[in-house]
This record gives sequence, C-alpha cells and structure tokens, in this order.
Amino acid sequence: MKVKQALITSLVAATVLILGTAVPSVASAASNKPIIVGSKNVSESKTVSEIYALALEHEGYKVTRKPNIANNVIFQATQKGQVDVYPDYTGTIVEAYLKKRASGKSASEIAKIAHQGVQKDGLTTFDYAPGDNRQGIAMPTKVAKRDHIRDLSQLQKKADKIRFASQGEFEKRADALPAMNKAYGKFNFKSIKDYDVNLLYKIMEQGKADAAPVSTTDGQLATGKFTLIKDNKNIWPPYNLVPVANQKAAKSHPKMARALNKVDAKLTTKQLTTLNRKVNVDGQNYKTVAKNWYEHNVK
Repeated sequence: MKVKQALITSLVAATVLILGTAVPSVASAASNKPIIVGSKNVSESKTVSEIYALALEHEGYKVTRKPNIANNVIFQATQKGQVDVYPDYTGTIVEAYLKKRASGKSASEIAKIAHQGVQKDGLTTFDYAPGDNRQGIAMPTKVAKRDHIRDLSQLQKKADKIRFASQGEFEKRADALPAMNKAYGKFNFKSIKDYDVNLLYKIMEQGKADAAPVSTTDGQLATGKFTLIKDNKNIWPPYNLVPVANQKAAKSHPKMARALNKVDAKLTTKQLTTLNRKVNVDGQNYKTVAKNWYEHNVK
C-alpha cells in the first residue's frame, strides 16, 4: 500500500513538473519572438514607429523595424502578421479602411468605432493619443494677421482677396473644398492654382499663395511662419494617432499595450508638430529625433 501510494505521489509530482515547465516555455517562446514594428512611408509615421520600437525594447522585447510601408499596404500587412504593430489614425481607420463616416463624431466616438471595427480583421487598437493629425487650412502668419483671419468663417468672407494653393484634388474631393462651401458658404477665392503637395508651404513662403490645405501636425506650423486657421464649424473629424496591432502579437506580448499607451499619452498635437519640425524643417534624422524625445518624455 505504501509502495502504491508512493508511486502515485511520484507520478503526480512528475506531471506537475512537466506541466509546470511546458506551459511557460511555450509562452516564453512567443514573447521572445521579435515584435515587428512597421511605419507608413511618411516622416511622422516613421518617427512615431521608432518611438514605439524604443518603448518596446525598454520593456525587454526584441524588435524588428519595418519602415516605409505604403499607406495602402500596411493595414493588410498587419492583418497577415507581416507587421505586428504600427501607428495609424482613428479617422483613417474609420473612413479609409472601414468605409464609415467620421464627420460629426467626437474623438472618443471615432476611436470606439475604429477599435470595434478592426476586430473582425484580427486586429486591435490601443489607447489613442491626444495628437490629432486632421485636415486643415494654413496661411502665412503675416497674411492672416494683415487680413484679420483666424477662422474659416472669416476666410470665407475675405476669400476674394486670397490666392489659394491646392494639390490638385482638394477642390474636388467631397470632404475638402466642397465641404467648406457647404458649411461656410462658397469660397470665391481670387485664384486657385495646383502645385505639388510637397511645395505648398514653400509656395506660400515665397509669396505666391495666401492659403493652402495642410495637416494639423505639419512641422512648418511650429515655426511661427504659418498660422493654422480654425475650423470653427468642425467640418473635419479628429484623426487621433493610435497604435494598430495584430491581435495574436498583442496577446503573446502582454506588455505591448501598456508600453505604447504610456507613449501615446504624451503625444499631443503640439508634440507631434515639434517632432515633425525637427525632421522636416530642421533636417534631423528621424531616429535621432525619436530617441531624444523618448529619453526626455517617457523613459
């Protein structure tokens, strides 16, 4: 009897030992797999993705960086597990990927729609940042002050004095100039000329145009040379920065969400604009800019 009891005790102990070592080893193998951090092929995305990578490395994870992925590819790449996490925008997810309307909704409402909508694609989103990269109109500061223009209502009333620089589609896209005309009344600009999108600030700086469509986190807006004109009727919805992650990757790396939420809490519109200024205006390397920001604001 004592021999039988001893045998049972030994078998139970062996089973516990085997299970106790087998399960953690599987979890360990998953968590030791490098996290693939991607970015779109624009500077803000590259800078933020590098900050994400640094935050994940600080948590002890191995990271593989995959920058410069085309905008229309990165979402699908994350679905397929070719990318584990990357920075996107709540408005982009809702309007471009989910094909739903974001106008008229608050930042939290759009973030909720985005979070729920990507679940079916095997994706998830973490906390959205206060940083908001939405559509906007900018003017040279000296022109805005000269004509006393602070918001789009004032711009509409004085549009006949304003030379507008477009990028070829703004005057046609439903959510752009047509939306402005519908909400504020027709903008009868003195002239509308099309330029390469990358030249719009230069054209205004050279005095060849008085206003142009921009993004609200553009680095040039941090120089003082340009003024963002307030959308006082809120026709353009929030596009808050948000990490998009593959669900399996997020589950197998449980500290990922916490690390990136900590980063995003600090990425305000002002912070993003400053980061973009350092890269796009001052010509600094985005990796250097990301590292300096992370060490001063998060680490």
